[in-house]
Amino acid sequence: MKNSHISSLVFFYLLLVSVSSNLIQESCNKAAKLDPQTIKLDFCVSNFEGNPKAKSATTVSDLVEVSIEAAITNATSIGSIISKLLENKSLESFERDGLKNCSWLYSLAGTCLQGAGEAFKAKNYATAGVDIVASIEAPMNCEDQFKKKKGFVPPLTKENNIFFLLTDISRVFMTIAQKG
Repeated sequence: MKNSHISSLVFFYLLLVSVSSNLIQESCNKAAKLDPQTIKLDFCVSNFEGNPKAKSATTVSDLVEVSIEAAITNATSIGSIISKLLENKSLESFERDGLKNCSWLYSLAGTCLQGAGEAFKAKNYATAGVDIVASIEAPMNCEDQFKKKKGFVPPLTKENNIFFLLTDISRVFMTIAQKG
């Protein structure tokens, strides 16, 4: 009798893992089809399959919340990277000013994403969408800070690209969730 309960629990767990893995794969596939120029299937799937909260997701709406949380965490991480870069005393004023602006942009993006998450949970999709789109501006504007000086290599290109992708996935997942 005890073994049958254990077997049932194992079966249920495997079923749950299979469902969430399929949800991630299907949602990322839809997102990549809706925005093929930005969202790459492999990037999307790898970001969610490694996330324990995404693994327990049962709906696309759950993945929207997970993706917003991941983007907030990423914005915070970028803020830490910027702080470390600003510790370098030999930075040119151009680079220091650009990094300070990027720090402000990512702080604002984090705030916008928190608002997006709250609005999404309240089913205020218009506000959530506006907040997500506002946060997408951070990496583009940050990158542009450094393109003003010819020949200067922006120090946050990789981070900006990843944040852009994460926030765009949130935006597209929200669109998918709204469609049903």
